[in-house]
Amino acid sequence: MQLDLLISKFQQKDENAFETLYNMYSTSMHGVIYNIVRDHNIAEEVMQDVFIKAWHKSESYDATKGRFFTWLLNISRNAAIDKTRSKGFKNNSKNLDAEYFVDILPSQDDLNNSTDAIGVGKFISLLKPKCIEVLELLYFKGYTQKEAAETLEIPIGTVKTRNRNCINELREIVLN
Repeated sequence: MQLDLLISKFQQKDENAFETLYNMYSTSMHGVIYNIVRDHNIAEEVMQDVFIKAWHKSESYDATKGRFFTWLLNISRNAAIDKTRSKGFKNNSKNLDAEYFVDILPSQDDLNNSTDAIGVGKFISLLKPKCIEVLELLYFKGYTQKEAAETLEIPIGTVKTRNRNCINELREIVLN
């Protein structure tokens, strides 16, 4: 079935379309969410919530503003960030043992693992190192622009400009 037709049926609350889109995108969305929350059970829970939210808000998707995948990706990313900022998540994190923190220490392959989960690793790797650095923090680790600026020790305006320029550069790479 053509993707546009599938999305249209999804917006008309067709359960088969929901199931098909879920099967198409759930693995990618889980990868993005897991990369932010770092817990498979929580990632699974957030992913379920994302698809339910997408189902209820399906009329807000507008194909003229971007791809369905990107729309769903933004919902997933925002839901995962909201989860990490919730009081319950923070309280659970306080009670974790040291083994958990060994697994979440940043490593050189963090970006490769996270981008491979959604299929953009080959495109991101073509960007300049400063772009990779900013995009990893903002989109794959869930940092705010302010947090990224503090981490990179650069002005927030520079983070905003790099983000915009790097996304435009990535868009050009993907479209060509």
